[in-house]
Amino acid sequence: MSSQETTTVVAGGGAGHQPTKMKMLYHHAVSNALYLVLAPVAAAVALRASRLTAADLAAAREYLLANLPLAFALLGAAVVLATVYLMRRPRPVYLLDFACFKPGDEHVVTRETFMKQSAKAGVFTDDNLAFQRKILERSGLGQGTYFPAAVLNSPPNPCMAEARREAEQVMFGAIDGVLAKTGVRAKDIGIVIVNCSLFNPTPSLSAMIVNHYKLRGNVASYNLGGMGCSAGLISIDLAKQLLQVHRNSYALVVSMENITLNWYWGNNRSMLVSNCLFRMGGAAILLSNRGGDRRGAKYQLQHTVRTHHGADDRAFRCVYQEEDESSRVGVALSKDLMAVAGEALRTNITTLGPLVLPMSEQILFLASLVARKVFGLDVKPYIPDFKMAFEHFCIHAGGRAVLDTIEKNLRLSGHHMEPSRMTLYRWGNTSSSSLWYELSYAEAKGRVRRGHRAWQIAFGSGFKCNSAVWKALRTIDPAADERNPWAQEIHSFPVEVPKVESVVAPSS
Repeated sequence: MSSQETTTVVAGGGAGHQPTKMKMLYHHAVSNALYLVLAPVAAAVALRASRLTAADLAAAREYLLANLPLAFALLGAAVVLATVYLMRRPRPVYLLDFACFKPGDEHVVTRETFMKQSAKAGVFTDDNLAFQRKILERSGLGQGTYFPAAVLNSPPNPCMAEARREAEQVMFGAIDGVLAKTGVRAKDIGIVIVNCSLFNPTPSLSAMIVNHYKLRGNVASYNLGGMGCSAGLISIDLAKQLLQVHRNSYALVVSMENITLNWYWGNNRSMLVSNCLFRMGGAAILLSNRGGDRRGAKYQLQHTVRTHHGADDRAFRCVYQEEDESSRVGVALSKDLMAVAGEALRTNITTLGPLVLPMSEQILFLASLVARKVFGLDVKPYIPDFKMAFEHFCIHAGGRAVLDTIEKNLRLSGHHMEPSRMTLYRWGNTSSSSLWYELSYAEAKGRVRRGHRAWQIAFGSGFKCNSAVWKALRTIDPAADERNPWAQEIHSFPVEVPKVESVVAPSS
């Protein structure tokens, strides 16, 4: 999802980024309330136990021997219930490792290269060339993003063969990386899920992977198309569900988008914005449900929350692939896009909040809701402080406007937004894979510690807002991962990205 139009995403919010001392005191009091209540009870039990005599113990033994059938029945019931619970509880899903594709220097596109290629195409009006230049200058993208060869060639040669070539470069490059990191053999992979919204060839992208790596014949293969920038988390959710059924399995998830056949060669401004923001990239993620993999895994998946507002016509059409007046195909972005994203975000965090927020935040949210809905008081809705729940925020780098609005309305600091903003600057909008470049950034900076929680959140056509929550199982050593896409340049980040007003793309 991308847009240059700004509006409010979440009602309420504020400028403050750090909780006050009083709020932290309240948070710790509520978080430790159980211990505060149980401490006197435990002290009373310990005192009573210390006063037991030999006669008391003998009486207890006689009572137990006189009621052996009841004792065995209770013990049996406890064993049965424990067995049923252990069999029915969801299997843990571990993220062994992931890899992001880093194109070669021959794919680098600067703003000057972009404008040169656009002018050479000979299809854009002077006004729309100027419009694209203005979008680029205010997009938050840097001078080192990547395009596939078909777009950089002179003249550009978008065709099926070049699109396949781009897909193979991205997918196989990322998969080779994650297999090298984990040491897992390709033939041991039991589940393959690929998501690519706009390029869906026959045979499918997932079949291309099966063929290239010679995967086994009973591999469960899935190819998700047309699901937009949030499809990466849909793939993670699908893998999680499949790993509840397939025992002792590895699941390979590949998230990407294809630029070659989806460059827009027309003059509809709502379709031109995508040209300026989307760039080449992809990621491969290897998941496991094997208990023995916990020790070596990086993260454990804790929650996935999916929100779909496709039943609403305005949401359904706000990101829409269609032909323009000249029969050229492009993806049109509606002026309602940010408002629709805000509604989807509200729904998503309302579902996610009770799963991840500490009780202190849930009490404040409930009190605000009761005050407004039950007593009719004129109070602002309380926006939960998600900084109490997460140490790392990976927000889809769809565009500067998206990041600005979420930062403001979730009351996040520049530090929390840094992985998303630097990913947009360094790689551009790589669609569903952007979340993994962001998590790679946090790892490369040495910020991920054991027990930390990371929130990935993405928006996509349909309209959808999806979240995934990960818990770090170990401290990540950045020096140990030479394949991290940021490894050779992380010392030069963050960079200062000047703040400028966004450019609004009209609907036509």
